[in-house]
Amino acid sequence: MLRSIALSAFVATVAFAAPTDQAGAAQPVPSVAYGFNFTDIEGGNLPMEQFRGKVVLVVNTASQCGFTVQYDGLQKLYADNRAKGFVILGVPSNDFGGQEPGSNAEIKKFCSVNFNIDFPMAAKAVVRGDKAHPFYKWTKAKLGSQAEPKWNFHKILIGRDGQPIAGFGSAVKPSDKALLTAINKAL
Repeated sequence: MLRSIALSAFVATVAFAAPTDQAGAAQPVPSVAYGFNFTDIEGGNLPMEQFRGKVVLVVNTASQCGFTVQYDGLQKLYADNRAKGFVILGVPSNDFGGQEPGSNAEIKKFCSVNFNIDFPMAAKAVVRGDKAHPFYKWTKAKLGSQAEPKWNFHKILIGRDGQPIAGFGSAVKPSDKALLTAINKAL
């Protein structure tokens, strides 16, 4: 009985996170992060598959947030570790306080001009709630509430095996010891 309740809860969670195709038909939920796709900031396809075998830090970002200064630390973290197989994926979101109101082109320019960002950036996406990008629904199903962004600059660490390792709140800076320890362990 307990087993069937647990299985029912798992199936309900997976169904909630199921991605859909362009016609709206439910697609199987990927078992690893590499099965998800984003749109890149220039409108092209950004498959997570391109990061297979790498450690990925997915960060929902916003240009007009008090945490926006974290872009400097994120860029440094990326520059210091990319040769080791580390990637940061920025996912701009306007979900919190309307702090990312610009177009994708404006966001890209802002990140380039003000922070010299050269890590991959997705197009603006919803990162929480019923309309969240399927990746965010999947990580929440896997890690629970620690994976659901509560504000801008929330971080989700994905291991080389494509599985989520941990979520880190907005106040966790890119130089935070706990985050660096988790990244170094994953590398």
